[in-house]
Amino acid sequence: MSGGTIVYKTAEELAYIRKSSLLVGKTLAEVARHLKPGMTTGQMDEIAEKFIRDHGGVPSFKGYHGYRHSLCISVNEEIVHGIPGSRVIKEGDLVSVDCGVFMNGFHGDSAYTFPVGDVSEEKLQLLRVTKTSLYKGIAKARPGNRIGDISAAIQEYAEANGYGVVRELVGHGIGRQLHEKPEVANYGKKGSGPILKPGMTIAIEPMINMGTRQIRQLSDGWTVITGDKKPAAHFEHTVAITEGEADILSSFSDIELAIAENSYITEKIATLA
Repeated sequence: MSGGTIVYKTAEELAYIRKSSLLVGKTLAEVARHLKPGMTTGQMDEIAEKFIRDHGGVPSFKGYHGYRHSLCISVNEEIVHGIPGSRVIKEGDLVSVDCGVFMNGFHGDSAYTFPVGDVSEEKLQLLRVTKTSLYKGIAKARPGNRIGDISAAIQEYAEANGYGVVRELVGHGIGRQLHEKPEVANYGKKGSGPILKPGMTIAIEPMINMGTRQIRQLSDGWTVITGDKKPAAHFEHTVAITEGEADILSSFSDIELAIAENSYITEKIATLA
């Protein structure tokens, strides 16, 4: 994490973060339009980088701590930080795509997990629960609450459905830096952690495993997989704390329009809030 204190944003700065975050959503939508069995994760990354740059942005991830790509693409048992390359997307895969955009001096960050082709009901249910857990967390992102209220809401919902909640990887503050304070864990105790105040911007990102919460990192130094190699899912929004309900600065709307137009991606989770 960069910096030791929480950075509160002005209305003008929030507008810039929103622009970056909305471009992330449009980029993920562009990837979704092309996503199908037979394409490689490297091809997906090329589509995203071109789209980001064509629309005036810079990929946040490229060059970050030496990372060489614009997207993190994690398939099936890969939870996060999967490296794009020669891996071929197959029928029945869960494909998590995490994207960041830097524009006008500020970052946006969002992620979506796509069910490709004929995906089992068991995998679809994992996606539904993970996506719903994101919104359970966002509902607690109100002034006067604490970070732990977000964390506990995610954990309680995911674990009530029998899933493992990843503990070693967390959400984060976001703004001029891709990763700022505070950390936003997906597990925790109600009433704990920093108090939420207007002007805070955070990336909330449940990472939920079908089986154990245990993880391990591959020898590439980036890719994190489930300890039992069962599938995982990941959804993420960038949000701002306001005087009332959280303001979701990123959007899934364009992504889900693209899903509806792509016969290779099942729509069975797209209509969730």
